[in-house]
Amino acid sequence: MRSSEESVLLTDLYQLTMLQAYFDQGMEETAVFEFFVRKLPAGRNFLVACGLEMALDFLEDLQFSADELAWLAACGRFSPRFVESLAGLRFTGEVQAMAEGTLFFADEPILRVVAPLREAQLVESRIINLLHFQTLVASKAARVRLAARDRLLVDFGLRRAHGAEAALLSARASFIAGFDGSSNLLAGMRWDIPAYGTMAHSFVQTHASELAAFEHFARSHPAATTLLIDTYDTEAAARALLALAHRLRAEGIVIQAVRLDSGNLDDHAQRVRAILDGGGAKEIRIFASGNLDEYAVQALHYAAAPIDGFGVGTRMNTSADQPYLDCAYKLQEYAGVARRKRSEGKATWPGRKQVYRRDDGAGQMAGDTLTLEGDRQPGRPLLATVMRGGRRLAASPPLAEVRAHALRGFDALPPALRSIDHAFPYDVEVAAPLRELAQQVDRRRS
Repeated sequence: MRSSEESVLLTDLYQLTMLQAYFDQGMEETAVFEFFVRKLPAGRNFLVACGLEMALDFLEDLQFSADELAWLAACGRFSPRFVESLAGLRFTGEVQAMAEGTLFFADEPILRVVAPLREAQLVESRIINLLHFQTLVASKAARVRLAARDRLLVDFGLRRAHGAEAALLSARASFIAGFDGSSNLLAGMRWDIPAYGTMAHSFVQTHASELAAFEHFARSHPAATTLLIDTYDTEAAARALLALAHRLRAEGIVIQAVRLDSGNLDDHAQRVRAILDGGGAKEIRIFASGNLDEYAVQALHYAAAPIDGFGVGTRMNTSADQPYLDCAYKLQEYAGVARRKRSEGKATWPGRKQVYRRDDGAGQMAGDTLTLEGDRQPGRPLLATVMRGGRRLAASPPLAEVRAHALRGFDALPPALRSIDHAFPYDVEVAAPLRELAQQVDRRRS
C-alpha cells in the first residue's frame, strides 16, 4: 500500500463528487487553473515560489491504486461506472510555472495547469498543499537570510515541524531560500543538503563533567567539533574549555565552535567571545540557537553580538508569525472560454496569464506586469512550460542551482523590499488586455 503522501485520496471529498458530476454530464473539455496568492501577509514584501518539483512529481505519478478504487466503490458515494473510469486516469496535461526560487507578488500565478477538466480539478487540493507549504517556509527563511547577512544559517526545525513531510520539505525550502544546511539527515541524503549538528544537553549530562563530555565528543569528531556550553554555567564552561582546546590543538584536533542555546544570547556571546579571545582561542566561533527568527537575528546583528552562525527552527519551519498564505487554485478558462470568479473580496483575473518583470538597468527589480499569455510586455516573462503530455520537458535542476536562482533574486530586490520590519509597495501593473478580458467576462455574466 502506498504512503498517504503518495495516495490520490490525499484530497478533499468534493474533488471526487465534482468529478462524478462532470462524468455524468460528459464534461471533459480542457480546463485552465492557476495557483496564486491573493495578497501578501502583513509585513511581507515578497514571496518565494517553492514546491514545483514535488508538484510535478505528483502529476507524473497520478494514478488510483486498486485498493483506493475498491474503497471508493465500497463507500457508497459513487457510481460503479464512475469508479471504473478512474482506473485509467492519468495526468495528460501541460504545466506552465515560475522557476522555483523566483520572487513573486500578489495575484501573480506561479503555476498553471492546462488539462482535461477532471484531471485539472482532481489535483487542486494536493497542488495547493505542496506549493503553499514550501512557499510559506521559503518566504520566511528568506527573511531570516536577509537579517543574517552572510552568517551561517542552519535549519534546526525537524523536531517541532508539523509532521514528517513538513520536516523534510521545510529543510528543502529553507535551503532554497539561502540557508546553508540542515540538521535533517534525510534531507541531506535526498537532496545533498549539507548536514550540520552539534550535541544535545543530554550528552553533557551523561558525563561526570562537562570537560569529559567535550573531550570525548571532540575525539570522536575531530573534523567537525561544535560544543554546547550552556548546560550549567555558560561562561564557566568557556573558561574551562580553554586548556582542553590548546591540548587538543597540539594533537591536531581543532574545536571549531561553541554553541549557545539559552539565556540572553547577546550577553553570553559577548562574554564568551572575550573569554575565548583572551585565552588565545580566537579561532573558535560562536553559534547560537534557541527560538530564533528574523527579528531575533536582526536584533543580534544590530547589537553587534559576536555570533558567527544561527540554528533556526520552530519559528521558521512553522512560519510562526504568519502561518498561512491566502492562496488559491482557480479556474481561469474552460472549453476555450475565459472564466472569472467575482465573489466579494475573492475576485480573480480571467484567462491564461503571464508575468513580465522589468529591471532598472542596474540589476534591480523595477516592477512587474500581469497580462494575458501572448501579450508581449517590457521585461522578461517569468512563467515557462515545464510539462507537456503529463511529462516533464526536462529534468528538475539541482537544488544548488535553484538556491542560486533565489539568492540572485534577493540581490535584485530594491533596498526597501529587503526590510523585514515594514512592508513597502512594489509596482505590479495589470495590463490593459487583461482588464479588457475581465470586462468582457463580466458583461457575458450580467
